[in-house]
Amino acid sequence: MISLVHYLTVAAILFIIGVYGVLTKRNIVTILMSIELMLNAVNINLVAFSRFIQPEVLTGQVFSIFTITVAASEVAVGLALLFRVYHDYDTVHIDKLNRMRW
Repeated sequence: MISLVHYLTVAAILFIIGVYGVLTKRNIVTILMSIELMLNAVNINLVAFSRFIQPEVLTGQVFSIFTITVAASEVAVGLALLFRVYHDYDTVHIDKLNRMRW
């Protein structure tokens, strides 16, 4: 039987991998994928808590759908910024984008 602890462990591992990716990687695409991993870890937590605390109410699933919607819009905006940065600077590495600083 899979318990709540198993779901929380998987979500924590996914979140830690996402944080590691955001803090250490220098490619914009990799950072966006790491943010998606963190949002998916949050979705796992929402659904798991909803399932184990109040299984008859779909609160966690509804919040998870809102989170997926926000993640989709974040990907659209992030990719638009990525294309613009690549068009202007011919790179997608954050270290090379020093002209964007004040």
